[in-house]
Amino acid sequence: MPSRRPCARIVLGAFLLLAACQRPTGTLSEAQQQRFESERIMRRAIDLPMRRTRDAGWEESVASIVVTGQSVVIHQQDHFWLEITPRSTGRYRVARDHDRLSLRAGSGASATRWSFRPPGDAAGWATDIRAVIAGTASVRRRQRNGR
Repeated sequence: MPSRRPCARIVLGAFLLLAACQRPTGTLSEAQQQRFESERIMRRAIDLPMRRTRDAGWEESVASIVVTGQSVVIHQQDHFWLEITPRSTGRYRVARDHDRLSLRAGSGASATRWSFRPPGDAAGWATDIRAVIAGTASVRRRQRNGR
């Protein structure tokens, strides 16, 4: 009967190679990194466990978040899951429960919520994210219209 050890070594080696080759979720293109630096990075967390909730349910994943003076971006490498900028026209809200933040985008059945524990100062993270939301086109439009 042949030994299973060589097969086990191959599987273990393939697993270790795959794990070593994975990029962290915070990896960005040079252009994206320059953009965030020009906007003044205020907060950044890489490889955070996040729960993304939509009307169809929720999923756990690992993602990164960048908060600048102008933007909030939740991303996995160069794939942006959420991007809030001064041009954003959606509805956004951030809530804090102790050390956990919940960032909601959209309204009604189309809303998506990202829930995560930022490193360190959760209250400071919430304040900085709210400042970006306050500068969006949708908030400015509602303020002009008296809503």
